[in-house]
Amino acid sequence: MGRSLFLIAGISLLAGFAEQPESLAQANSPAPVLKAANSPAAPQELTAPAVFRIDFDTSRGRFVVEVTRSQAPHGADRLFSLVKAKYFDGARFFRVVPDFMVQWGLAADPAVTRAWDRTIPDDKVITRNARGTVTFASLSQPNSRTTQLFINLSDNYRLDSMGFRPVGTVVSGMGNVDQIYPDYGEFPDQGQIMAKGNAYLIKKYPNLDYIKTARIEATQ
Repeated sequence: MGRSLFLIAGISLLAGFAEQPESLAQANSPAPVLKAANSPAAPQELTAPAVFRIDFDTSRGRFVVEVTRSQAPHGADRLFSLVKAKYFDGARFFRVVPDFMVQWGLAADPAVTRAWDRTIPDDKVITRNARGTVTFASLSQPNSRTTQLFINLSDNYRLDSMGFRPVGTVVSGMGNVDQIYPDYGEFPDQGQIMAKGNAYLIKKYPNLDYIKTARIEATQ
């Protein structure tokens, strides 16, 4: 759909982070993951179970997200579909603002990002953007959510009235989320990530933490 940026609408949070030298080596340096397991040509939109959990195994350790579909059905279906497609494997946490949020959702392989760049309808805001909730990022217009999500690092209740709809909650491992590498702030360019994927991020921002795997842990 040709969009180069996803924004948390109406919020400018450049916090004066210094860009780190490219020579810094990443702790637990990963082998670059540039391909998703499934072909990017045919994303499958699935219907999520009533309740399910996702186990995120990351370079900072594991965390588990629980999703109740009735709280945000369209978001839950998209998140479930992305995990089943192994979309997040190798994806970097490319935007981290301490005491606010950590964001991810652009695939390691840019072809996979483009294949899934399909909007989903909005859901009603039922759950508040409390610390530990997981919410889809969006543009400042209706029905603009696709694949990007963020975890609220604080109680960000001001986002409720702006239409940001939590889709799940971190139920274990929040301490690991708090440790996700923050020093690049908002410097990684989302247009470059969409165009080049991990080839860009590994070269320019080698210390970014990343998702090793994201898998459905349990369903009801």
